[in-house]
Amino acid sequence: MRDFEISLNGERLATQATSLQALLVERGYDLKSAFACAINSGFVPRPQWPERGLQGGDRIDVVTPITGG
Repeated sequence: MRDFEISLNGERLATQATSLQALLVERGYDLKSAFACAINSGFVPRPQWPERGLQGGDRIDVVTPITGG
């Protein structure tokens, strides 16, 4: 399997992850934490993370909630 390049929160990186969930695990995200993901500006519901494939050039944004007032 070869690496391909994506963008994660504005940082370009190479990955072998074939799904959004695999990428999140590879990058050390705790899947039980509260956060949302978008690929190429389109929201990806959490139940779709394991099946949502990645392609070279994809832009992935991980957004975490901010608490406070």
